[in-house]
Amino acid sequence: MKSFTQVTGLVAPMDRANVDTDMIIPKNFLKSIKRTGFGKNLFDELRYLDEGIPDQDCSGRPLNMEFPLNFPRYQGAQILLARENFGCGSSREHAPWALDDYGFRSVIAPSFADIFYNNSFKNGLLPIVLPAAVVEQLFQEMYTNEGYTLTIDLAAQAVITPSGDSFNFEVDEFRKHCLLNGLDDIGLTLQQEEAIKAYEVKAKSATPWIFGAVQSES
Repeated sequence: MKSFTQVTGLVAPMDRANVDTDMIIPKNFLKSIKRTGFGKNLFDELRYLDEGIPDQDCSGRPLNMEFPLNFPRYQGAQILLARENFGCGSSREHAPWALDDYGFRSVIAPSFADIFYNNSFKNGLLPIVLPAAVVEQLFQEMYTNEGYTLTIDLAAQAVITPSGDSFNFEVDEFRKHCLLNGLDDIGLTLQQEEAIKAYEVKAKSATPWIFGAVQSES
């Protein structure tokens, strides 16, 4: 998993409340568990004018030029600014996978659905909760200033605007540690690799018949 320390990135808007996971990545694209390749279908029903097909080449599909992510000014955005209850609906890790694969490192919103919020941390995407009034301020600054960027400093737990305004956000210390060090569940487990190997050696010595049965079945 990619670590997240400090990111200064272009901001793009998702200026609507209650964006659900089926809007983030429609269910017909959930045919892989590779974590990659979903970015081209992020917000598929909003980005394109035709119906998407899994594994198709999207480069020639007709774009909905009224959707902000298709605006030239938002190309290459790394921070998504959203409204209340972002990520609601069904539970699917494909939603943060798609956002990450597209290039987003963080989503800022007044509130998130719990499952999406938890899944984001496990996949290297930083969800930031800020008061609705602050989010509204950021929206207005972004719309007014083309090329608007924000700096997110995870260690300091701060979102910093180009004018120098700083807004602090809360984050669980364990989740913060994992993001700063790029540790997903597998990475956390591998930190105990030597202890796991030592346990296996001890277990094989104490109960060799179990390991023999497993080897014979394989």
